[in-house]
Parts: sequence; C-alpha cells; structure tokens
Amino acid sequence: MLLKDLPEDARPREKLLSRGPGALSDAELLALLLRSGIPGKNVLQMSQELVDTFGGVGGLLHTSAEDLKRIKGLGPAKRAELVAVLELARRALAQELKAKPVFDTPQAVRDYLQLQLGSRPHEIFAVLFLDSQNCLIALEELFRGTLTQTSVYPREVVVRALAHHAASVVLAHNHPSGTAQPSRADEALTQTLKAALGLVDVRVLDHFVVTRAQAVSMAEMGLL
Repeated sequence: MLLKDLPEDARPREKLLSRGPGALSDAELLALLLRSGIPGKNVLQMSQELVDTFGGVGGLLHTSAEDLKRIKGLGPAKRAELVAVLELARRALAQELKAKPVFDTPQAVRDYLQLQLGSRPHEIFAVLFLDSQNCLIALEELFRGTLTQTSVYPREVVVRALAHHAASVVLAHNHPSGTAQPSRADEALTQTLKAALGLVDVRVLDHFVVTRAQAVSMAEMGLL
C-alpha cells in the first residue's frame, strides 16, 4: 500500500501532528526522516526493514553510513541524514551531562552510556572523566575486547585522568551477551583501578555494566 492510500490520520506526519511523537512506532518516526521509498518498497516498509535488520533503534544508534548500505534504497543522502540524527542524540545527552553534576541526573547517565555502549557487538571499556563538581569533562573509550585486569591497563586510565585534570571518574563497560550482572572479573578490575587512581587522588564514583536494555550500577549494588 502507498502512503497516500493510507487514511490521513494513519500517515506518519499527520499522526505526529495530531497525536504527538509518542504515538508513532519506531518505523514511523524513521519514515519521517527518510521521506520516500523506492519502487516496490514504500518508506514505511524501508523503515521497518531498518528496524528489523539492526535490532531496533538501539542497534541503529551504532550503525555507520557504511553499515546502512545493506538496506536497498538508502542512498548517500538518506544514510548521511540518519547518521547525523543519531550523532545529535548522543551529543544532546553529553551536553546535558556537562551542564550539571552527573548524579543530579542518574537516568541521563544511564541513557548516555546505553546510547554509547549498549548495542556494541564487542566489549568496550570507557571512562567518564568528571570535574570537581561531578560534571562531565569527557567520555573516552579506552579498551576493546575481553576485559580483565590484564587487558585494561591502570596506567593508561591514570594518564588520561591526569590529562583531563579529572577529580573523579565513572567507569563503564558493556556486556554484549545482554547479561548486566557484574562478574568476578568486573569486581576485581574495579578494585584495581580504584587503587591505582587513588594514588593520584582521583576517586572512582561508580562502575556501570551496560547492556542494550539497562545500565547497572556497581555502587548501588554495594560492590564499590
């Protein structure tokens, strides 16, 4: 069915204007960005294919313009628009965290980390460097691969903390398996980094284990 053949209140643009963005599905919101389909595949079908191919909006957040070439009908302009919108979402959350202490907005921290790490196919270890007011200075992805005490180098974390003149840090890494429960190795790594950073007077405030569905705080679990 062509979009023009849908009832007017079922078309994405009209539906958004009359009922608000929350009334639209992920595919319908994407359809508003893409605007048009190709012969044999209308824009809603193309949008649903995007959602299905990349495992939902969470997966889309970590796609590149190159990844999007897998979808027939997505030319350079459409790919660039999608990547730009997703990058704007990341920057908006980063700006929010830089504007006020991160623990004044705990959900924003979780949202930001899920946006950055939640859908990655491999393990990433990242650090949020914070100033003396607990506002975000920067997030850096420092290590990739199976995370253990031997694969994450405390010296490098300390060097980056000093380079940013950080007063404290929040550690984070993802579990691509989808299990948010911290492992024994996660607990041991946290204590190693806490001791190393403590030598230069940088506090470890928390360590989040991130999946596509949630970001679990080790501090809240009493593991810090």
